[in-house]
Amino acid sequence: KLDLESKDIESIDATKLSRFIEINSLHLVTEYNPVTAVGLFNSMIQIHLLLLMNKASPEYEESLHRYQKAAKLFQGKILFILVDSGVKANGKVISFFKLNESQLPALAIYRTLDEAWDTLAITELSVEHVQNFCDGFLKGKRLRENHASEEKTPKVEL
Repeated sequence: KLDLESKDIESIDATKLSRFIEINSLHLVTEYNPVTAVGLFNSMIQIHLLLLMNKASPEYEESLHRYQKAAKLFQGKILFILVDSGVKANGKVISFFKLNESQLPALAIYRTLDEAWDTLAITELSVEHVQNFCDGFLKGKRLRENHASEEKTPKVEL
């Protein structure tokens, strides 16, 4: 049922409406796999936060619950992604962020526009850790320093 007056319809901004629909059609947390990868990289949301964790670990369920709570705080600003480190094919994603299995679980944040990224090793995932890490990245604070002399990471298709 459409209760909009014709003047209301004329004032609808198509771009804002499109963004609203895309943001609200996304899961709070999307699991990374070959099927979802294309959609993730084509998303309007340009900042992605990845939880790199083995789904078989005893802490997984509680960590995922906290990650989902944090995702609500950044809905529409940051895309929250789960990368199961127990899946061999996801090793490329983990190595892209210069991490290895012994450094997991970890958070990795990535901006698609300029390919800026940062990582945070975590012993226990909390909403506060996620919030502080995301807020810091959004404000331009980085834990991992990039130096001009550092070799540029070659582009790897994930």
